[in-house]
Amino acid sequence: MATRRTPADESPLARLANRPCGDGKPFLSAEEAEAGERLRADWTRAGMMPSVTQRWDRLPGTGGGGGAPTDWSDHRADCHRRASEALQAVGPELSGVLVDICCFLKGTELVERERRWPARSAKLLLKVGLAALARHYGLVAEAGTAGARTRSWRS
Repeated sequence: MATRRTPADESPLARLANRPCGDGKPFLSAEEAEAGERLRADWTRAGMMPSVTQRWDRLPGTGGGGGAPTDWSDHRADCHRRASEALQAVGPELSGVLVDICCFLKGTELVERERRWPARSAKLLLKVGLAALARHYGLVAEAGTAGARTRSWRS
């Protein structure tokens, strides 16, 4: 199934992935951006966004009631499980900023204002969270797995 991408002008994640830093490289690596997009896709498909209006698809006769196909429910449950596991893997310290920016599409400045964080701190925590998320998804190798593994600090 193809992942629907959020237009670059709507997604703070896409803007950070395309914005070059001082060295000319993008702020986010391709793996970090992909990890954020995977989280957002699973979050959206699982229907984890808060609902603020009437759910018309649940009314009788609309096709969304008791006669809904089980494969759609299974798909939503799988997406919910994947999103929950991913957020659990990064831990409670980083999952909030990932949900705010990747899923709710809040800008880093707004997250910093809401949480009373210093300027540019949300951007750094997002990068750390996306790196952990990319590791969870298997998009990057674990740290220390390249080459020979250290068996002991004395060797």
